[in-house]
Amino acid sequence: MADGFGSITWWGFSPALDLQENGIDEMLKKLKIKHDSGEEELNILLVGAGDIRHILTTIARSWRHSPHKLHFYVLETSLELYARDMLLLNIALEPQNRMGLQEKTELFLEVYSNTFIRQQTCENIQSLSTEFIKMVTDFDYLEKKLPVFDLSQLKFKERDFLEGIFKFWRNPDKAVFDVEKCWDLRERKRLGVRYDSKKNVYDWDYHMKLIDTGADIIHKVEYNNWRESGIAFTIRDGTYDIPNKTLASGMVFTQEGEKHARRGYWGDMVVGPFLTFGIESEEKSFFKKNNDQYTKTCENVCEYNVMSLLYELINKDRYILPKPETQPESAKLTEITEEEEEAEEEVTSSVTNGNQEADNQHKEMIPVDNVKITFLPINSIDDVKKKSKYQKLFHMLYFSNSMVHHLKPDITSVLKDDASLILESAKFMIELKPEQIEEYGSKITEMAETAGFKVKKPFDGKKENFLSAVYHRT
Repeated sequence: MADGFGSITWWGFSPALDLQENGIDEMLKKLKIKHDSGEEELNILLVGAGDIRHILTTIARSWRHSPHKLHFYVLETSLELYARDMLLLNIALEPQNRMGLQEKTELFLEVYSNTFIRQQTCENIQSLSTEFIKMVTDFDYLEKKLPVFDLSQLKFKERDFLEGIFKFWRNPDKAVFDVEKCWDLRERKRLGVRYDSKKNVYDWDYHMKLIDTGADIIHKVEYNNWRESGIAFTIRDGTYDIPNKTLASGMVFTQEGEKHARRGYWGDMVVGPFLTFGIESEEKSFFKKNNDQYTKTCENVCEYNVMSLLYELINKDRYILPKPETQPESAKLTEITEEEEEAEEEVTSSVTNGNQEADNQHKEMIPVDNVKITFLPINSIDDVKKKSKYQKLFHMLYFSNSMVHHLKPDITSVLKDDASLILESAKFMIELKPEQIEEYGSKITEMAETAGFKVKKPFDGKKENFLSAVYHRT
């Protein structure tokens, strides 16, 4: 993979999916899952997804579908991704009386997307890291505080490494991760003689590559700011000057025959975190144009999409954008939601006892009943295929474009007879040539068919169908 994409997938290269909307409903009818008896659960294996987007979306919208247990098995290449999954879902599940909807949305996007964060956010991560250390080292504590996660399948050394990641996050020393220097050094090496004219490179990538993919809702200013500094969203006013340690990872280099491990920023530097929540939405008003220009930005779309998911987690109902006539012409989405948030907090405070003791600060999270997320050992796809406990287990399989080379005929050993397969496209991998992207689509379809799958929703070059492809086992 081209160097600009990095060696670790901090965010995916396709929009978030409600996995139950992608071929699952038909399959459930065939499987005749007994929802009331609880005898069977929907098992989904995610290979290389890179972030929590599909899981969060599927959980938040699960109320829209027939009730049954959801069990996600996550397999990644780096333990830092598991740590980020725990942090981001923890933020999403914070109870409303401890963190309002607007604040939660801002915090989620800030941690998810930015190389630099605010001091308040840094302190929040440090506090949560102490909790995560207890969870990783004491499964009883994990079951009590964040029961949605299951770390029991990880190896002992992987749990130790996870503990080390959280201790690193908790370290108050900003110098331990000089993300600005890491970003600049990688950019210098990647661009070479073009470094002095890098702004022209950013403009070329934006106008000649990214826009052609159909992601034109991403504004030029948003994209250039991120390419320059790694800061994608600044929804809340403040000073973004603290390195986001959750985007630090280790990498091993070989120099003069010796291996050296270095911590730095080794993620994507050419596409950005805009795709996952920022280029599609159920609220179509965000994509209106005036004089051939979008009236909203990608940041607006991201904010609404994340906010609506967090709202659905709590209320089991769709978030409705306030109608324009009910608000001042100049009002922003953030201003409206802050008013709603204050109203919600007033209701919450009237219901709950205002004299809660200080030791209740770690109150139970928002319940996500009948959901479990199991982390599998990193790079263990071959072991999963062989272990008896995974045989004929999974109803759905998802592969990212960076891990699809593991899609081989022997994968069918872990799949149900009528299982579905979702493959991420390479459409937004802007360092690839169009013919390479087209070749990728043909190649992975061939791989899927060799593994016994039949195309349900193909890669066909259209915007709405080119982000992922869906296959069913024949």
